[in-house]
Amino acid sequence: MTTAAIARGLDWEQAVESAIREAGAEQPATTPDLALFFASSDYEPHLETMLRRVQSATGAGLVAGCSGQGIIGPEREIEGEPAVSLLTLSLPGASLNAHHLSQNDLASGDGPEYWQRRTGEEPSGINAWILLADPFHLDVEGLLNELTAAYPGTPIVGGLASGASNPHQTYVFLNGEVHAQGAVAIALGGDYTVKTVVSQGCDPIGEPWIITGVSGSIIETISQRPAYEVLVETIRGLSPEMQERASRNLLVGLAIDEYKDAFGRGDFLIRGLTGADPSSGALAIGAYPRLGQTIQFQIRDAAAADEDLRQLLNRAHDELGDVRPAGAILCSCNGRGEGLFGFPDHDARTVAQHLGPVPLAGFFCNGEIGPVGKGIFLHGFTASLGLFVPVGTP
Repeated sequence: MTTAAIARGLDWEQAVESAIREAGAEQPATTPDLALFFASSDYEPHLETMLRRVQSATGAGLVAGCSGQGIIGPEREIEGEPAVSLLTLSLPGASLNAHHLSQNDLASGDGPEYWQRRTGEEPSGINAWILLADPFHLDVEGLLNELTAAYPGTPIVGGLASGASNPHQTYVFLNGEVHAQGAVAIALGGDYTVKTVVSQGCDPIGEPWIITGVSGSIIETISQRPAYEVLVETIRGLSPEMQERASRNLLVGLAIDEYKDAFGRGDFLIRGLTGADPSSGALAIGAYPRLGQTIQFQIRDAAAADEDLRQLLNRAHDELGDVRPAGAILCSCNGRGEGLFGFPDHDARTVAQHLGPVPLAGFFCNGEIGPVGKGIFLHGFTASLGLFVPVGTP
C-alpha cells in the first residue's frame, strides 16, 4: 500500500506525528519498501530524530529525502512556514538501494567503472535513479554527467535541496542520517521504474531556426543572419499582448534532436537569454549550443507554465492508459509556487487534476533534475515529476 500526507507546524514533533497519522503509516499492514520524507530546514536541530521516527513508524526498508524551503504533498504546497511531507511506497518485485555520494567521489572518479564499483550497481539492474542533492558543496552537473555515462539511457529525476532560514545551507537524508553536503542517489530496479514529466514552463514563439554561427555560449548567426536581427523580427511578429509577455520573460529553446520533422513541448532544452549586442548582432545564452542546432525563442510566465504542465500531463495520462502510478515525487522550482502563479498549490493540484489522486510528496528546489529527449539535465523554473510505475509502462 502506498500513502502520502503533508503537515505543517512550528512544533517538529507535532508535524511529523501528524504526517505519519494522516498517511496511515504507523505500523502499516504492508511494510513499505521506500519512504520519501521532505522537511523544512527550520527543523534542522531535530531532523535526525524525525527521520528515525519515520523509519520506526513505517518500518520502511529505506528512508530518504531532503530539506526544502517549501514542501509539497497531495494537492497541497506549503510555502513560508515549517512543514513536512511523507510518501510511503510499496513496490512489489522492485529492488531499491541508496547511496550517499560526495564531491570526493567526483574527485576520485575515473569513468563509468568507478561509479559502478562505488555504488555496486550494474547498468543492467537499474531502471531509474532518484537524485536529491546539495547545491552548495557538490558539482551536481558533473555528477549527472558521470551517472549518465555509467548508466546510459537510464532516467534520473529529482532536485536540489533548498532551505528557508539559511538559504545557503541544505540537507539530504538517508535513513537516520542527515548530511549537510553531497547527494542521496536511490537506484530503482526490478519490476518498477520511473516515468518522468519535465515541464520547463515555456511557450515557443516564432518559428524554429538553425544556428549557423556560434562561439562558446555566443550565438553569432541564425540561418546566416545576425542572431539579434532574427530575435527582433520574431518579437515584431507577435501580437501586442505576446510582445508584452515576451518583454519580461524571454528565453531560448535548443532542440535536443534537430533532425525531427516537427518540434513540440519536450523537444527543447530551455536556457536563459543572458545578453544581446545589437552592434555585432550576437546573442549570449546560458548554454553551449552546437553549430547546426535548431533554436526557437520561448517565453516563460504563469500562463505559459500552466499550459505547458497541463499539456504534458495530458500526454502522460494518455500514455499511461489504465496504469495507475504507485506514487509520485514532485520537484518544483522555488521560483514557481505562489510567487509565479499568484495562488498556492498550483503544481500539486494540477497533477491530481490530470492523473487522479496519486500519492505524492516533494519540495521546492534550488534546481530540478530530469530528462529532456535522451539527455539528463539540471533545470531552472521547472516542475520535474517522477511517477513510480511497473516496468513496461509506456
